Amino acid sequence: MTAAELVLVRHGESMGNVAAARAHEADAEVIEVGQRDADVPLSETGQEQARALGAGLRNLLADDRPTLVWSSNYVRARQTAEISLAEAGSRLPVAVDERLRDRELGVLDLLTTKGVQARFPLEAERRRWLGKFFHRPPGGESWADVVLRVRSFLRDLDDVPDGTRALVVCHDALVLSFRYVCERLLEADVLDIGAATPVLNVSITQLVREPDRTWRLARFNDVSHLEDADVPVTRHGSETDAPHQPRP
Repeated sequence: MTAAELVLVRHGESMGNVAAARAHEADAEVIEVGQRDADVPLSETGQEQARALGAGLRNLLADDRPTLVWSSNYVRARQTAEISLAEAGSRLPVAVDERLRDRELGVLDLLTTKGVQARFPLEAERRRWLGKFFHRPPGGESWADVVLRVRSFLRDLDDVPDGTRALVVCHDALVLSFRYVCERLLEADVLDIGAATPVLNVSITQLVREPDRTWRLARFNDVSHLEDADVPVTRHGSETDAPHQPRP
């Protein structure tokens, strides 16, 4: 038994995304959110995006393929799943899985790149040396740590009925980590993808399982449902990620 299709959706624009953009524009050291990361909700634009996503999911689910839905346990992801499925007219239950949560930043949480450099200069240097894939901030996770969570989740997909579609609502680092594992990418490959093509809010990424059990990328970062509904397309990266330059 195994899943035949994996559909990954990044959550809609969150209040944390908005606060991070505001801090960057103000050249501030701290991102003022007022909530722990797990509790940050969608912004008004994010809610609008989630409703537009419903049209994309309605088209996706129209083929009657058996579908199971999972979400990160963070509020912004759960809201995206609930709003979009309701808009799509679907009553599919949503299974919340903490392995799908966003990358934990530890002592660097709520700091901009400027804030990290000012308050943890030695950690900033260590981050530059190790690179964003392997750097683990004190109390937080590296991308490699997130990948371990993804591998565990994918093993569970081997237990679902044959032909099942797995719809996963999660975060940008998770979308890229799923691609890293499923497509058997190298560190440099996934970092190049992330640098060149940041994962957009409520974008759809679709992987299809081939007869030899390998995964094939069918689409990546698709936001045509936003464009069709004339809803803003937003791109919010992770402010505290170590810088990375794509390979020439």
